[in-house]
Amino acid sequence: MTKDLVQARTWQLLNILADGEFHSGEVMAERLGVSRASVFNALADVAEYGVALQRIRGCGYRLAQPWQRLESEEVLRWLGKDAAQFDIGILPQAASSNTLLLQRAGTDAAPGGSVLAVELQTAGRGRMGRTWRSGLGSTLTFSLLWRFDCGLNALSGLSLAVGVAIARALNGLGAQEVRLKWPNDILTGQNESGSQRKLGGVLLEAQGDMLGPSAVVIGIGLNCSLPDHLAGRIDQPAGALDEICRDMPDRNRLLAAVLQELAGALRQFAQGGFAAFGGEWESYHIHQDQPVQLRMADGSVVTGVARGVSESGELRLETKQGMRQFNSGEAGGMR
Repeated sequence: MTKDLVQARTWQLLNILADGEFHSGEVMAERLGVSRASVFNALADVAEYGVALQRIRGCGYRLAQPWQRLESEEVLRWLGKDAAQFDIGILPQAASSNTLLLQRAGTDAAPGGSVLAVELQTAGRGRMGRTWRSGLGSTLTFSLLWRFDCGLNALSGLSLAVGVAIARALNGLGAQEVRLKWPNDILTGQNESGSQRKLGGVLLEAQGDMLGPSAVVIGIGLNCSLPDHLAGRIDQPAGALDEICRDMPDRNRLLAAVLQELAGALRQFAQGGFAAFGGEWESYHIHQDQPVQLRMADGSVVTGVARGVSESGELRLETKQGMRQFNSGEAGGMR
């Protein structure tokens, strides 16, 4: 049996087991038209999918924690009148939704509003070459293709506008203390120890000419929950939406809410650029008017007080040498 066939069968079984109830190997084998040995083999390495599987003689198999599947019909239902703006695709597994959607964007086959969500990303990418960790059902990872008439040089600040749209969506779903960190991290507010944790991030990749038109693939990853097996693989303080939402929305509703806010923000950005978002972005900025260290790509560090952002999304730092603006770097708080 080929690896692809085993993988496809594993996903069929995970869909059956998604409810968290016991299912006998015999019944599942009959349902799929395969042998019990095939069921056993397909579930042998299921831990790689970020789930814990329980096997009990006489009861069968079940997942230690049920997982909620993304379903395009459910997302469209939550989108309501906005559904026509989007073309939604959902894959069980892929290396990177951004990579796949970028390939489609380059052929002009994918219209603006194309969405590709992936249940399990095996090579998700963050800023500066970092790996984005995802777990089955515990994260929301998707990419959105948006086409602009303007050129690449007019897209400055777009990642910050996307952050504002995400914050709007999460606040609308009852999340508490959502914060943004320049240029594209989604954080929780500071806890009692004064630290904040990362909820998610944004990765933008663009194609086009300096004068236009242009196409942007917006990759977004959000932690819905943070099981121990996933938390142990993350090399920075991490948080999850179920910790800051009184009533955690299901992932289909969450995806729809973020898409709705993104569409509105991207249309607003196309009309006037980032300038209209600056004040709102600063209201979410976790380092606003606080001392920060900005670590540059060459290893050098600039210190100063964060005074918000320019009309094109550059970070404004009040330094000993005066007010300076930066369009790259990694900002961190100082104690």
